[in-house]
Amino acid sequence: MSKILQTTKTTFTDSRTWDDQKKILVILAHPDDPEFFCGATLAKWAGEGHQITYCLLTHGEKGTNTEFSDIDYIKEIREKEQKEAAFAIGAQKVLFMNHPDGFLEATLSLRKELVQVMRKEQPDIVVSCDPSNFFIHGESINHPDHRAAGLAVVEAIFPAVQNDDFYPELLDEGFNSHHIQELWLSLPLEANIVVDVTMQWETKIAALLKHKSQIGNSEVFKDRMKNRGKVIFGKKKYFEEFHRLVIRK
Repeated sequence: MSKILQTTKTTFTDSRTWDDQKKILVILAHPDDPEFFCGATLAKWAGEGHQITYCLLTHGEKGTNTEFSDIDYIKEIREKEQKEAAFAIGAQKVLFMNHPDGFLEATLSLRKELVQVMRKEQPDIVVSCDPSNFFIHGESINHPDHRAAGLAVVEAIFPAVQNDDFYPELLDEGFNSHHIQELWLSLPLEANIVVDVTMQWETKIAALLKHKSQIGNSEVFKDRMKNRGKVIFGKKKYFEEFHRLVIRK
């Protein structure tokens, strides 16, 4: 049985992450989660030639606000916005699972769904959300859907995706077991890899602006995003953090 090997030292990556082309599957709860959590890193990977697919577990239909309350068409609107944002990042495909927004749970049925998705898409790398992070930077409450999505992904990857003894009925349907090489968890409680995404930050902002129903005033939003950088040796730099797990056969 495979083992998950966890690196403990926080490292920075500025050059190409992998030497060969990877298939990357991003599994998160809501439209706009990929762009907010790790959009610049995804843009970096897309620019390096890696193939990126999104899988969103809900349509984010509870994402209404004082400026946006068109609940009759919100699923369609958010799906359209997410596809436009994903393509701005450089993703090739967007999948939607129609679980109810705000009530996502890491159930056995969701685990099976994700095993099927991962066996079908055959990714080398999976990106999700750290299920152990209840409080983002110790300052705000992490949405329960985020944690549920991450937990369901973790429990599906190990050991079920790669083990024929789990869900043999999926084998009969042509969904063969598959080894995933790495799991990258965004919004980490403890980061062990930090990606310099200064060159991709404008792409991240441009993709997020596609989520018009969610961002409010675009100029205020752009200023807020640009202020997230850190000044290092007199230059503004931007980073995204992950907890990276390497899964050995």
